[in-house]
Amino acid sequence: MWRLRSRGCWQEAAELLRPAAEHDPAVALARAELLIEQCLFTASQWTQAEQALRLAEALAQGTEQRAAAACARGFLAYLASVLGPRDRLDEAQAALGRTSALLPPDAPGRPLLDFRRGLVAENLLRDRGAAWIAYRRAHEGAGERGDELLRSYTWRHLAALALSRGDRGNAREGFDASLRLREQLGFTVGVAPALAALAEVSEPPEAVRLRAEAARLVHALGGVPVWLARQLGISRTPGGTPRTPGRAPGAPPDGRIASETGGTIS
Repeated sequence: MWRLRSRGCWQEAAELLRPAAEHDPAVALARAELLIEQCLFTASQWTQAEQALRLAEALAQGTEQRAAAACARGFLAYLASVLGPRDRLDEAQAALGRTSALLPPDAPGRPLLDFRRGLVAENLLRDRGAAWIAYRRAHEGAGERGDELLRSYTWRHLAALALSRGDRGNAREGFDASLRLREQLGFTVGVAPALAALAEVSEPPEAVRLRAEAARLVHALGGVPVWLARQLGISRTPGGTPRTPGRAPGAPPDGRIASETGGTIS
């Protein structure tokens, strides 16, 4: 399952989970999170993710599962606001608030909740101070629980906030740590964004190399992440093959932030 997910094969992984997801709450939630992650990287398949999440919400039993489903609901609403067709900020905030009310302070789901609240603060509310606090809590909690994938995200966002303050030293440290973790985990679909982020704080020759490697990975994965493909100037031919035309990178997916590292999506 991890191998499929890490290579961006979300549909194949979700299909493997489909039979058990019909009756097992934990599997239903895992499948929903998988399809929500697909929305993050492809900005598509919203209906499929919504249907999977509704099933997970219906099957959820006990406080922990209800909280996890609410956290997933908040993340899907956040992604729809940034990458999708309409603003669902109120829904995202309500769902994440409900998650917080359900989870005790030391619950295993707290670091992920803190991270997602940081995303809403950074990219929808434009509150970098609140985002930094949420990311720090998520970073420390993920470290305590050994969640290295989540730490690859928190490193990345803390670095982006450092860069926004002009602190290139801490930004480079964070982007480098994020890239190293993703490479160690084999999270291939997440390596290209990490390379592009590190390029933002690298000297010109290294930056060119890092962006070229990021573009190569985006090509190899069929044009995902779509928002990074747009920033790197990669489009698709009529047959669906990614290509890199000679033009400036496109705007980021929310149309508001100046660069991918200045307001990372996830």
